[in-house]
Amino acid sequence: MRKLTGALCLGLFAALSTPALATDVAVLDWRQALLKSDDAQQSMSELEDRIGGQQQEAKALGQEVQQLQQRLQRDGATMSESQRQEAMQELQEKGGRFQQLRRQVTQARQQSEQEFMQQAQPRLESAVDQVVDRYDIEVLVDRNGVIHANGELLDVTEDVTEILNSSN
Repeated sequence: MRKLTGALCLGLFAALSTPALATDVAVLDWRQALLKSDDAQQSMSELEDRIGGQQQEAKALGQEVQQLQQRLQRDGATMSESQRQEAMQELQEKGGRFQQLRRQVTQARQQSEQEFMQQAQPRLESAVDQVVDRYDIEVLVDRNGVIHANGELLDVTEDVTEILNSSN
C-alpha cells in the first residue's frame, strides 16, 4: 500500500512539475494591441483635434516663460525696480496660465484614455478569447511580465489587434 501511495504521489508530482510546452504558452502585450487598433488611433486623433489649440498655446507660453526667466537672470540687475516688477508679474501670470493649460491637457488625455479603455475592455476580452481558442493556448502571459524564456514564445499581440480592427 505504501508503494502504491508513493508511486501515485511521485506520478502526481512529476505531472505537476512538467514544464509547459512552448506551444501551450503565449504572450500578449494588450496595451500595444489596443493602442495599434483603428479605434485607438481614431480616439487619439479626435483628442488631438479637441486639445490641439490648448497644446499649442501651452507650448508658446512655455517658451515665453523660459525667455522671461532668461531675461530676468541676464538683465535683472540692470533693470529698474518697476521693469523688474513688471517682468516678474508677467512671468507669474504666464507661468500660471501655462500650468493651468498643462493640467487641462493632462486631464483631457486621462479622461479620454479612461473612456476608451472602458469602451474597449469587452472587445479586448472577446479578441483575447478568440485568439486563445484559435491557438489552443493554455497559458497567456503579459509580454512585459516575461523575464526569461528558453525558447521563443508565441506572441499573439498582432492577432488581437487584427480581431479588434475587424470587429468594428
